[in-house]
Amino acid sequence: MPKNSKTVKREIDDDEVTESVKDLLSNEDNCEDSFKSSSLMVGDVPQNKERDVEEGSEEEEEEEEERPAWSSKLQYILAQVGFSVGLGNVWRFPYLCQKNGGGAYLVPYLILLVVIGIPLFFLELAVGQRIRRGSIGVWNYISPRLGGIGFASCLVCFFVALYYNVIIGWSLFYFSQSFQQPLPWHECPLVKNKTNTYVEPECEKSSATTYYWYRVALDISDSISESGELNWRMTLCLLAAWTMVCLAMMKGIQSSGKVMYFSSLFPYVVLICFLARAFLLKGSVDGIIHMFTPKLEIMLEPKVWREAATQVFFALGLGFGGVIAFSSYNKRDNNCHFDAVLVSFINFFTSVLATLVVFAVLGFKANIMNAKCVEMNTKKIIGFLGKEINPSLIPHHINFSNVSPEDYQQMTNIIRGVMENDYPRLGLDSCDIKEELNKAVQGTGLAFIAFTEAMTHFPASPFWSVMFFLMLVNLGLGSMFGTIQGILTPIVDTFKVRKEYLTVGCCVLAFCIGLIFVQRSGNYFVAMFDDYSATLPLLIVVLLENIAVAWVYGTDKFFEDLKDMLGFTPYRYYYYMWKFITPVLLLGLLATSIIHMGLSPPSYSAWNQQLAQEQSLSYPPWGLAVCISLVVIAILPVPVVFILRCLNIIDENAGGLSTVSYKKGRIIKDTACRNREEDEDDASLLNAKTPSEAPSPMPANYRKQSRPASGADVMLNGSCSTGYVMPNITDIPDMPESDL
Repeated sequence: MPKNSKTVKREIDDDEVTESVKDLLSNEDNCEDSFKSSSLMVGDVPQNKERDVEEGSEEEEEEEEERPAWSSKLQYILAQVGFSVGLGNVWRFPYLCQKNGGGAYLVPYLILLVVIGIPLFFLELAVGQRIRRGSIGVWNYISPRLGGIGFASCLVCFFVALYYNVIIGWSLFYFSQSFQQPLPWHECPLVKNKTNTYVEPECEKSSATTYYWYRVALDISDSISESGELNWRMTLCLLAAWTMVCLAMMKGIQSSGKVMYFSSLFPYVVLICFLARAFLLKGSVDGIIHMFTPKLEIMLEPKVWREAATQVFFALGLGFGGVIAFSSYNKRDNNCHFDAVLVSFINFFTSVLATLVVFAVLGFKANIMNAKCVEMNTKKIIGFLGKEINPSLIPHHINFSNVSPEDYQQMTNIIRGVMENDYPRLGLDSCDIKEELNKAVQGTGLAFIAFTEAMTHFPASPFWSVMFFLMLVNLGLGSMFGTIQGILTPIVDTFKVRKEYLTVGCCVLAFCIGLIFVQRSGNYFVAMFDDYSATLPLLIVVLLENIAVAWVYGTDKFFEDLKDMLGFTPYRYYYYMWKFITPVLLLGLLATSIIHMGLSPPSYSAWNQQLAQEQSLSYPPWGLAVCISLVVIAILPVPVVFILRCLNIIDENAGGLSTVSYKKGRIIKDTACRNREEDEDDASLLNAKTPSEAPSPMPANYRKQSRPASGADVMLNGSCSTGYVMPNITDIPDMPESDL
């Protein structure tokens, strides 16, 4: 071949090499652009905190294979219902309804459920399902500097679990004592001495059920300062309660999910049976009418709206982490918006059903108490006849052997009209059934005193007592499962510990600490933890959750995630709720709660054995310190983690997050990659996968990175991002031109 032809071929080859390099750089730039636009891309600059998850990534597919999942959608719904529907629906909501205007209270409650409850419940379900982590991992993912939210949720769950299981223990004790005829709290006990027999004075001054609750069940002291010894019966009941929780939670949702079929559905069976039975009792209709009679003037008071907002907040279990933990075991394409609306309204209608049952039973009890009042005061009137009261004042149709409430009201009205000035001296009670129904009772007073007293008058009272307290046990267990899940799931996800060991350790520790609740002053500590360990901390936690999603992560970005996850864009209503309305309402609720707490100094209701009645006492100095400590300790993780992150004492990318660092010409692979993923990367080169499956075209002079580059992000969850390093020109050895 002529010499000049060889030169021409060299020039052509040079042009081809130049063109190949241009194509290579173009491909690399395209790869860079695609990684910048990818939702998996995370900047390695500390100020850029964006962390999205690419749906099709291998890490997520492997995680979905490894993470436990619900056996069915029904099991998941029952778990959420069991967690949200708890003891508060039975003994808190009816009290608020009775106190705040009867049926009129349902109006502000329903409005606030739609404005605050459903949007925040939907938010927690969505972040848990999207990120598939417990509360610690979720908020670390959203913003590492707000990672303390997850730890605060875990602490609040632990505080609540400590005393909530004590209530389950109380219910177990009453359940065990219900297999007797008559019930042991049916009447006051008799005291015998050498000369005579008399009724126990403390019981005679109060009532049989009140005496049994305070003296027999709790053996309560006169104040929180008098701790006394352990109540061995309640200690055994507490041990039984924690054993049940431990066994149910041992295998995670595989074990607790099956228990939910009974613990979530059985309370509805009992409530419906109670409602049907109560309607057949005399006076139950009076209670229902009293409930639905609206007092519109009370509904306009700000206090009613504040209490309704607080009840909505706690009824759905917001901020505990249980909602996030349960939803993290869902498939990514689950319609969590439907779940949020469904569970919220099931919770609302359960509260209404429980209120109907409570008012029907209390109406029956009010009629019995009113009949006793009429009988006792009629005897007083008979004693006054011919002395203080002229017999001619008594209507002729009244038969003293059977005086009805209407006859008694007619007599007292006539006597009051004639003896206007001397009437108070007679000491006659009004015996009005409305006054009896207006006696607001809540909490343990409703469940263990008022309701138990009403059941003593039921035909076959032991059967109904067994059903009622078994229902309380199931309601408590359903909420406990969600509360403990809010502790276990974040810790297992973050620290990779064995769930069985963690469950046993958590339950043993909680039982040991819970012994303070089964001493003689234990009931006062239950009230203290109920008032101060959850209210303010949870309000702060949920407010920060809302701000983290709406303003730190970004509402627009969150809506894109929801569209990708659900397959449709949620209503624009939620956009404005999350971004503007709910943060303002939560801030206002937090402010009013702090003001209310400041205006009413910390106090508790103590049982005075001599007077046989409750009296309000102030906490001692050490008690005030405990109250303040409960609030401070629960919130402390939020500022601590924030400060440590800002000072870079804790790595911004620590906390179990999947991170990817990308630099120009370099996609960095960290040391935590799994061998399986490395093999898949090598296989993708050998099998010549399409550009969408491989990061970039791989010419022969590319080399796989054998060690992480400096500044690479290490992922604690065991997943990794893969990539390749472009060679330096100086690293290419001299080679013949034909090799090029």
